[in-house]
Amino acid sequence: MKIIIVGLGKVGMTLAAELCNEENDVTVIDQKEELVEDATGQYDLMGITGNGASHQIQMEAGIENADMLIAVTGSDELNLLCCLMAKSSGKCHSIARVRNPEYNSEIAYIRDNFHISMILNPDLVAALEISRNLKFPSAIDVDSFAKNRVDILKFRVKEGSVLNGLRIADLSRKVHGNILICAIERGKELIIPDGNTILREKDQIAIVGGSNDANQFFRQVGIISNQVKNIMIVGGSPMAYYLAKLLGAVGIRVKIIEKDYSRCEQLSEMLPKATIVHGDGTDKELLLEEDLEKYEAFAAMTNIDEENILISLYAKKMGGQKKIITKVNRIAFDEVIRELDLDTIVHPKNIVAEMIIRYARSMKNSYGSNVETLHKIIDGKAEALEFIIRGSSRVTGKTLQELPIRKGILVACIYREGKIIIPGGSDRMQTGDSVIIITQEKGLDDIEDILA
Repeated sequence: MKIIIVGLGKVGMTLAAELCNEENDVTVIDQKEELVEDATGQYDLMGITGNGASHQIQMEAGIENADMLIAVTGSDELNLLCCLMAKSSGKCHSIARVRNPEYNSEIAYIRDNFHISMILNPDLVAALEISRNLKFPSAIDVDSFAKNRVDILKFRVKEGSVLNGLRIADLSRKVHGNILICAIERGKELIIPDGNTILREKDQIAIVGGSNDANQFFRQVGIISNQVKNIMIVGGSPMAYYLAKLLGAVGIRVKIIEKDYSRCEQLSEMLPKATIVHGDGTDKELLLEEDLEKYEAFAAMTNIDEENILISLYAKKMGGQKKIITKVNRIAFDEVIRELDLDTIVHPKNIVAEMIIRYARSMKNSYGSNVETLHKIIDGKAEALEFIIRGSSRVTGKTLQELPIRKGILVACIYREGKIIIPGGSDRMQTGDSVIIITQEKGLDDIEDILA
């Protein structure tokens, strides 16, 4: 597909890398020449320096023949204008990033009346992901499928766990429940397991199942699975606002520490159920005064990655079973951050990129079986994809053991008419099913791509 990306910030560069890797024809536009040069030097794409909302610049980028324009500049208004200009100049799909909370209640109106294909608010999307994680505090990551009816949860096998040294084929003798271990990260190695795989201490394991099944599994292996009752958030960013609003609606008590006094006043008005504290969240004395050790969850959401990492480490050092969430904007230090043994690390730009890539793949196959949901799992080493089988297909009508499924691909779950099926070799996929696939390969955009 021919895709135009306007804006080469963190999200734009992430998208450029991912979409080029999937063999799309990518053109990037930015007003800063050095960013354009950086992108063209790193990836196989065309770059244009200029205003992405300009008709002339869009024509130069090939908007008349483009399949999609993605506007992710730092300005909401410019992103919307880019999409409007693209609609008037071509016939492509358009996606705009809009972050201002003032527009949030009007997103559906803007999208429908200005014919924009998708409007994404990265802060809201990230807050939704964090709120899901807080339902399973012992999980490192939680990704949802089948309209939130099926989850993939990642957690770490701790010292003394009943899972340590257990062969997956023997799991059902010790643990009862409708779940499947679908991926394992062991050091830098990714394992798509089979029955003979043996679990080890420090493994990071991804399981798939329904929420109740996952809770039952966690209880049986001695992992705390109750939703948290309270959380302390450092940083009064828009993401913190959305998260506090979501959590307050389900009865979770929220305290936000913010050092900008005027922002504290705004938050107090917008979040009457939350406790807002004016102060520096990097001051450990303040954290102690505000009873950090009594909170079941802690989220570091300042705009400075280093601050978030340091205060998260301090909160973890306070002990207990506290759930730690750390917002990180940059990707460069991923390997170092993973070695710090933090709990849940949130990359807002990666979440947005996943949603846009899913949309792009779905466009490649408008019929048959679209990519309904896409999540990177095990630190991006694998993908979990949800396909809905909309018509007859080469994957239907045969048992899984009869299908020539490619190596490194696992059919992890089938959701059929309200029932979650953890499939075995004798199960079959049918028209209408939602099917979750785990794969180390990238670029799958149709369920038939799993076949050799």
